[in-house]
Amino acid sequence: MTAVRPDRRIRDRLIAVGGLTVLWMLLWGVFSWATFFGGLVVSAVVITVFPLPPVTFAGRPRVLGLLRFAARFLLDLVVASAHLAWTAVRFRYRPYSAVIAVRLTVRSDLNLTLCGEAVSLIPGSIIVDTDRAAGVLYIHVFDVRDRNAVEEFRREVYALEARIVRAIGSAAELKQITNERGHR
Repeated sequence: MTAVRPDRRIRDRLIAVGGLTVLWMLLWGVFSWATFFGGLVVSAVVITVFPLPPVTFAGRPRVLGLLRFAARFLLDLVVASAHLAWTAVRFRYRPYSAVIAVRLTVRSDLNLTLCGEAVSLIPGSIIVDTDRAAGVLYIHVFDVRDRNAVEEFRREVYALEARIVRAIGSAAELKQITNERGHR
């Protein structure tokens, strides 16, 4: 694990305090100076008492990659929602589900988290466990009928991971995704 420079650590903590303060104000639903300063105090206490390990971000945001990710994510949301709705109204249809293990190509904490969140936000799939050391997501998937459907879902997760890496990954992660694509 690489050491995080003190100036980056301070920056990361300030961003966390800012984000937690905004979340505090949203939760209260009141935008006042008292709520703002209360949020700052609570955020500072939370960050001090419950320090998180540093998450290194070696990549850089790429506008085109972010747009591709967002467009495909919205399409996946619509398709999955329609599929769930259709399954709910089908007469005498019995859907099957499965828990699928997917070993990600890029095994960083950030990639594991972003892929897990994106998969869980799409209706019909949810993360039930992770193996951080091995970079494996265990995903409960709705309505998989056979082994082909399982493999198709696994390919979709790999494609999602590739879109995330192309949107914000480092050059080394991009190379890793490109090299691995030829082997799958």
